[in-house]
Amino acid sequence: MLTGDMLRRSAERFPDKDAIIWQERAISYRALDLAANRFANALVAKGLGKGGKVAIISRNRLEYGIVFFGAARSGGVLVNVSVLYTAEDLVYVLDKADVEILVYEDVFAAKVEEACKSLPRIRELIVLGEPRSGAQGFDAVLDSAPETAPAVAMTEDDPFSMTYTGGTTGRPKGVLASHRNRTITAHTVMMHENIDERDVVGIVTPLFHVAALNIMFQPAVLAGATCTFLSKWDVQEFSRMAQRTGMTACFMVPTQASMLISDPAFDADNFVRWEKLAFAGAPMPNWVQRALIEKLPALELTQIYGQSEVGVITVLGHWHLPERLGSIGKQAYNVDLALVDPDGNPVKPGEVGELVSRGDNVMLEYYNEPEQTAKFFKHGWGWTGDLAVADEQGFITLVDRSKDMIISGGENVYPKEIEDAIYQLEAVAECAVFGIPDDKWGEVPAAYVQLKAGASLPEAELATHCEAKLSRFKRPRLVKFVERFPKTPIGKIQKNLLREPYWADREKRI
Repeated sequence: MLTGDMLRRSAERFPDKDAIIWQERAISYRALDLAANRFANALVAKGLGKGGKVAIISRNRLEYGIVFFGAARSGGVLVNVSVLYTAEDLVYVLDKADVEILVYEDVFAAKVEEACKSLPRIRELIVLGEPRSGAQGFDAVLDSAPETAPAVAMTEDDPFSMTYTGGTTGRPKGVLASHRNRTITAHTVMMHENIDERDVVGIVTPLFHVAALNIMFQPAVLAGATCTFLSKWDVQEFSRMAQRTGMTACFMVPTQASMLISDPAFDADNFVRWEKLAFAGAPMPNWVQRALIEKLPALELTQIYGQSEVGVITVLGHWHLPERLGSIGKQAYNVDLALVDPDGNPVKPGEVGELVSRGDNVMLEYYNEPEQTAKFFKHGWGWTGDLAVADEQGFITLVDRSKDMIISGGENVYPKEIEDAIYQLEAVAECAVFGIPDDKWGEVPAAYVQLKAGASLPEAELATHCEAKLSRFKRPRLVKFVERFPKTPIGKIQKNLLREPYWADREKRI
């Protein structure tokens, strides 16, 4: 299925239904379908050829949906760019992606205009919001183009979307995906998260990331559901949006769920229609899941695991909770995955292996990164970099990122095991464990810990707890309490930023 057909078919089924609600604005499926045609025709008229790159830098807003489906129908590739990037970051990403046309929200004009001084390939600027000198207004671009379906020949294997990896280990890479790649994921999510035409789906993580764009927005449109966009995460704004729109389903990263459930003003009455919550992006602490189950007993929690490169590949249904807390579930119904050793051989149940996937769900490539692409594709599989174990029933539990593994005195130490032990302490909100250099052992574990609001935890108590739960070589040799963690836009703790100062003058393991 072509991405544009997802919207066309829902527009045929539900022409007058709201497709997107954003703030005080809404657009029907029929209007979204026609607007996407207009934007596609405008791109073609501007000379964007098959595979040409058009980028967008914008918060979640109604026009994002038009740009997404319009670009998909044009035969071009939409490059979804983080709004958090600096002007220097934008130069790197937009140049690497070969972007020709740039759509941006007016609030980012200063850094966009600064970046464009060093980007001669960009020949067209289109602005969302207030007019800017040197840029065309988005509405004027739509008004100049016909609303008929563009006459562009495409196949499901054509590239259409590029999102960026979270950048937890260095420069972000552009994940280039085909229509077929993302269609597989849309069907995975629609089925496993039980999204249907009756739902009002909250899009509360950034649309420039695969989690919101391809793992929630696309499936919702495929199903004919209504999407409600939140431009910036805020607990109170989220609560008001959920109440105003009658939100029934949502995807969150663990940080958002933690903030929501810990908010002193939390009121379950704001969420009387909320039935479905999917989460991923980082491990969800068990205490957060238990609190959600307690405070919102009608809410069904679905844990998904995936990456920009492979889409969604495992699912843990709500009916497995709380018995299977800590697991990421089983293989999704329409993907292939395996746990393998470094040579690509399958490991036995109970043995640690790297999660790999193959098939139509897996990306085409890291764009303009042939060496990184070659490292990702090995033995016919795409290698996620995540280590895990599976039990005899096929339930998978993440052990850690392969790049985060600590080798201390020749022993493999998995930070997640230490983090899981620390999370057993009631006062802990979040924690991150990573390796720091040690003259005797090579490296040893360090733990950064963030406490819940108003909580206290003496370091001696944490040390005593770790002594009881962990072998000696796994116990943190350094503990630091922090107010907050550096995170990617999707909520992953950037361990590389925590680790780098300790390895500044030493040979790094990675």
